[in-house]
Amino acid sequence: MTKRRRTRQLSSEERRLWSHVARHVKPMKGKALPPEPEPEEEMSTAPAPKVPLAPPAPLPPLPPQPKQPSLPPLAPVERKTLVALRRGRKDVDSVIDLHGMRQEEAHFALTSFLHRAQNSGCGVVLVITGKGGAASGGIMAEERGILRRMVPHWLRLAELRSLVIGFEEASPQHGGSGALYVRLRRRRGAG
Repeated sequence: MTKRRRTRQLSSEERRLWSHVARHVKPMKGKALPPEPEPEEEMSTAPAPKVPLAPPAPLPPLPPQPKQPSLPPLAPVERKTLVALRRGRKDVDSVIDLHGMRQEEAHFALTSFLHRAQNSGCGVVLVITGKGGAASGGIMAEERGILRRMVPHWLRLAELRSLVIGFEEASPQHGGSGALYVRLRRRRGAG
């Protein structure tokens, strides 16, 4: 026993829509485009009763969005402070050595260190990233010096902007291009 497939007739709206869709595609080989529905055809079907539409109600105003506090801009370490550090008349308040750490470990260590340093009242800290140097080939060649590149990026992120005023490359006696002087903001409510 074969089952007969029941088909329903398309409404004029559906035929018009299908005709529109079919006109925008390339027909398969040996197939023709469906004929456009005739205007009389549309008239022969009983139109659905039209219900007058009420004008849409105005949308209530959106509640004001709380303003995100703007991130304080980074500023270079003051020239006077840099000269004093370079000439040895001023010492850094604290030091962290990140080289040899993996990125995730170094990021966590840096963030924790900066929070502790700010809470301790430190003004300028030294962050040692290492220079990276040229690797002797192999898979790790591209990864050398990753902390040297990533630490400045991390210091610019919003999560550390509340701690960091600015940073500069350290002088040669403190590590040169493999280290950064980081100037910290004073802790709120302190001093």
